[in-house]
Amino acid sequence: MVVILIDGPSGSGKTDLAATIVRRWSGPDVPQVVHLDDVYPGWGGLRAASEHVVTELLRPLRDGGAPRWQRWDWDRDELAEWHSVDPSRPLLVEGCGALSRASAPLSDLAIWVETDDVERRRRAIARDGEAYERHWDEWEGQWSAFVAAEDPRSLATLVVPT
Repeated sequence: MVVILIDGPSGSGKTDLAATIVRRWSGPDVPQVVHLDDVYPGWGGLRAASEHVVTELLRPLRDGGAPRWQRWDWDRDELAEWHSVDPSRPLLVEGCGALSRASAPLSDLAIWVETDDVERRRRAIARDGEAYERHWDEWEGQWSAFVAAEDPRSLATLVVPT
């Protein structure tokens, strides 16, 4: 089982890179993708999603358990259904908070994606619109705290500028 983690700030190109990897995958089994946007428990949930991926998905996967993750229902603002992951297939986890001191040792490849702050904000707002713009400062605050605590860029085995 190959585990790839893709992290970087919002709007840096993580989702696009994940889609490119899946599209160009040459192995027999295309990677399963977990988007942390589906896991964050609300706008203040970056740290919680990062920890959830380690405890519910990556550790069980490496320990021979039942890897899974729980979706957040953004419309209802509550936890939703659980999703199982096939432990025999490659796994790609992408999103802010995917790469931490706890997750890095559980991965085979850790990728950091980056671009300048003006461009990434432009991309994020173009992608998600006014809903995200209202929460930009809140998200950036928790992102900055996560980066200060975890230093995910230093944990990456590959840095990709976009």
